[in-house]
Amino acid sequence: MRSLAAFFVVLLIWSGGLLAFAGRVDRSTPALDPPSADGVVALTGSDMRIATALELLQDRKAKRMLISGVSPQVTRSELQSLTGAAKPMYDCCVDLGFTAANTVGNARETAHWARARGYRTLILVTADYHMPRARLELAATMPEAKIYPYPVATPALQASRWWRTRLGAERMILEYCKYLAVLTRETILSLGPKTAPASKA
Repeated sequence: MRSLAAFFVVLLIWSGGLLAFAGRVDRSTPALDPPSADGVVALTGSDMRIATALELLQDRKAKRMLISGVSPQVTRSELQSLTGAAKPMYDCCVDLGFTAANTVGNARETAHWARARGYRTLILVTADYHMPRARLELAATMPEAKIYPYPVATPALQASRWWRTRLGAERMILEYCKYLAVLTRETILSLGPKTAPASKA
């Protein structure tokens, strides 16, 4: 009985967390006038993410743009054609990252790109449901940076009614579980030994 009761308590906490996470996704909307930043980063996954980031770059909200997680099979010219980006702006100020294969890779690729240019402020563009985990991964990889989230709505998910379709439920639950895994990892790491300050001579 105790084991069953404990299971239901855990299930209740997990379910409450899922509802809170889904509510956070549903309420996430990009700022009408986001702060200007050193760079804007679009995580691949949909054309809307790249198009949105390009608009921010065109509006001079950032100096340069990184598209992280580009398939190695895609060339610069092909991506420029697919996105419809203005060629002068694309050639001047858009960088492509080909090494990232997942969100952890996106964070590492972004941190490498930003640090190489001395960037400390970034606008992060990704899907609304993906934003909490992507932001957490980037903050863990690049804690010195200020990150401005710019979520892109996912019509197929319908965040306000995610439970009504199998696709919406699967996507929201899976993303919530992934987010919990990253949050748990970072919590455990924060409890580990801290580097002692250097002693003064």
